[in-house]
Amino acid sequence: MGLKLFIEKRAIEDLEVVKFSLFLFGSLLNVGEIRCRSTSFNRRALNAESPRVLNVSSPKALNVLSAKPLCFTSSRVYHRLGWVSRLFPVLILIGALISFIILLHGGYIYVLPSLSQAFYGHGVLKFNDSSNVCDIFYGSWVIDDDYPFYNASDCPFAEQGFNCLGNGRKDRDYLKWRWKPKNCDIPRFNVHNVLEMLRDKRIVFVGDSMSRTQWESLICLLMTGVEDKKSVYEVNGNKITKRIRFLGVRFTSFNFTIEFFRSVFLVQHGWMPRHAPKRVRSTLKLDKLDDVSNEWINADVLIFNTGQWWVPGKLFETGCYFQVGNSVKLGMSIPAAFKMALGTWASWVENTIDTNRTLVFFRTFEPSHWSEKSRRFCNVTQNPLLETEGRDRSIFSETIFEVIKNMTVPITVLQVTSMSAFRRDAHVGGWSDNPMVPDCSHWCLPGLPDIWNEIFLSYLLADYGLPAVNGKQ
Repeated sequence: MGLKLFIEKRAIEDLEVVKFSLFLFGSLLNVGEIRCRSTSFNRRALNAESPRVLNVSSPKALNVLSAKPLCFTSSRVYHRLGWVSRLFPVLILIGALISFIILLHGGYIYVLPSLSQAFYGHGVLKFNDSSNVCDIFYGSWVIDDDYPFYNASDCPFAEQGFNCLGNGRKDRDYLKWRWKPKNCDIPRFNVHNVLEMLRDKRIVFVGDSMSRTQWESLICLLMTGVEDKKSVYEVNGNKITKRIRFLGVRFTSFNFTIEFFRSVFLVQHGWMPRHAPKRVRSTLKLDKLDDVSNEWINADVLIFNTGQWWVPGKLFETGCYFQVGNSVKLGMSIPAAFKMALGTWASWVENTIDTNRTLVFFRTFEPSHWSEKSRRFCNVTQNPLLETEGRDRSIFSETIFEVIKNMTVPITVLQVTSMSAFRRDAHVGGWSDNPMVPDCSHWCLPGLPDIWNEIFLSYLLADYGLPAVNGKQ
């Protein structure tokens, strides 16, 4: 539900409250008049029907009818009602002010999740205290023997390079960790609810290999609820590899697809422009989104990420520099270029995507755990770290927040940087399909990307209004 629709709904509800309050107040005012009219009518009736029994013109007779003075024959009552009449406009103004404050508070509660990634109920998270406020990304890792939910060897869409158990990893402790927010619980993954929620939809992941890992994780999670495994297939018959730019898996029984577009920078990568210096072999056009962006438009859900390729080794050391318009920016820093690229992405979303139809997510930068900057040594631990060692902060994640908070459309940020910083134990390490090349950037499957998807699905369950069952699959 968009912010405008939400506020309009709250305004209608508040208006009804005001109307009811005014009706009730008016009723209270009318009670005295009705009682007095009723008493006067009864007096006239008594006079008409029993003139010989009771002479109402006698003050003594009036006292027999009522021990207290009648309503409108008392100047004291007239005086009180005069003050009430004067206060009536004031009470209306106070009621309108209270309604405005309630409306403003409702709009704030709606906007806050997109800005600070907090859940305020929505029937999704179970709160552990009375604050009803949960930062889902502030918490700790706890042991849970219900994990993992699948075996990568049984999932044809899990890339062999991420199947650590299948590639010889002996310890299984890294599979047993669940993310526990401080003040609430993430609903337990219920595959049947999710399959029904995704029926007739198109889910699109856009980004680098980390995005592809999350894409593979989601497919493997969902396949656990599909009886006919052959009804799930890659639409072009391709095997899952990092060299293919588009991959799409269709769940026939539920008529939805989960797609991945490889776009490591989100903006357009092009060859060397004319008259560029010799060291320039290619450029990133920071003011132009990737040329496959038209393929993303008609999705029901979009999940973006970028960051891993925004490093000197993937840019300057390969002869790739930044370009704006026809000008090559040789002196532009990576953080400045990253921010400009995200600005281009943000403008594209605002001008192209119908956010009343499409839910847009952006997942933040996921930290690596190399032992030193040369990325030659990868020490994978058996358990999560007790401290983040500074990896919970990233200039890329901070830039993502800075850009998105200024956007005019709702974007949900999946802030996985901090929670992932503890998980040195969850990397591929030496258990890839090429054990001679250690890997402390990518993650094992099953593993950490499954937790990202549980959080992502919690948001979807909230947005689509389906119940989340806190039981096992």
